[in-house]
Amino acid sequence: MINLDIPRKFKPLVNQAREAAQEILRPISRKYDQAEHARPVELDMLAALLDGMNEGSLDGGAGAAGVRRDVASTDANSNRNGSNLSTALSVMEMSWGDVGMLLSMPRQGLGNAAIASVANDDQLARFKGRWAAMAITEPGCGSDSAAIRTTARLDGDEYVLNGEKIYVTSGDRAELVVVWATLDRSLGRAAIKSFVVEKGTPGFELVRLEHKLGIRSSDTAAFLLKDCRVPKANLMGDPDINPEKSFAGVMQTFDNTRPLVAAMAVGLTRACLEEMGNILKANGVSIDYNRPSHMQASVVADYIRMQADYEASRLLTMKAAWMADNSQPNSLEASLAKAKAGRTCVDVALKCVELAGSVGYTETSLLEKWARDAKILDIFEGTQQIQLLIIARRLLGKSSAELK
Repeated sequence: MINLDIPRKFKPLVNQAREAAQEILRPISRKYDQAEHARPVELDMLAALLDGMNEGSLDGGAGAAGVRRDVASTDANSNRNGSNLSTALSVMEMSWGDVGMLLSMPRQGLGNAAIASVANDDQLARFKGRWAAMAITEPGCGSDSAAIRTTARLDGDEYVLNGEKIYVTSGDRAELVVVWATLDRSLGRAAIKSFVVEKGTPGFELVRLEHKLGIRSSDTAAFLLKDCRVPKANLMGDPDINPEKSFAGVMQTFDNTRPLVAAMAVGLTRACLEEMGNILKANGVSIDYNRPSHMQASVVADYIRMQADYEASRLLTMKAAWMADNSQPNSLEASLAKAKAGRTCVDVALKCVELAGSVGYTETSLLEKWARDAKILDIFEGTQQIQLLIIARRLLGKSSAELK
């Protein structure tokens, strides 16, 4: 049975992540928000520490690279607290410090989570210790991953990739990019595969870096692939096109990464609530949890409601990660966590800005920055609308063709 307390063996990891967020990330948060596209060099030593934490633990993940494809017992009575849960817990703490900084952490990108989730043993060994970004979105393909038009054509021992990718988080700084492409457009989603492309590969061109509303410390890139040749061995998963399994295998990545994005939203939500709580206290507003919210000040009622949404987001995220650790299908739960946490983060951040008055609109507080950072957590790894669509399909037992 799942227990949603923090497992005792993960408490040192969580405490270390909390200290790193407080002592390293939070103090330089505003600096790199203002210095967009500047590389946060302060993160190099922290990233090396995270590498060591991942190396020294069989069950604990300190960042995105800690996610594993572990096969746990399918016994319904088993309870394994593994790398997916530990990673989610550490991501919550680090995102309390700064979401953009977490995304800028060397070797902790979502591409690393994808490799750790679905790569074979040879690929895990070859790409170990290297920073990987993930490239899915295209100019004509946003929320519908099945509409990908970037092609991959087998030519001897290499695949030739052609297409365009946009909004690639850490695309400029990463050493590898996990590119989603189709082996045959006419076969639709069944032909979608993921390929690891090394930076510097001929035909793989960085086109531009985006200027963004939030997470400005994290670089976001656009790429052009023109006759880009990658080894056959860099295709992740089954190279054969199987209409019943192919796309599902690629989408398995999301079952591990969506709880991580949800965890980012949970961490940022907690940061907003703590700051708002401090502002309320400083202004003499007290919260009495023993009294009904409608009998207290309106601002207190708003605060209690936001705390309830935060707790729901946190528990859904932990459940989705725990299910992954115990080899339980978690596609529904991953989308539930991502949808709830993403929406809650945006709502709470904006409400805190509103309730804080002039303080919420100035750079004397981080609330205005967090309100800008929050929105991406409701968008990437599948928008709010797509998550709700996935949830509806799972609950109603409908296919993507039946419910669009």
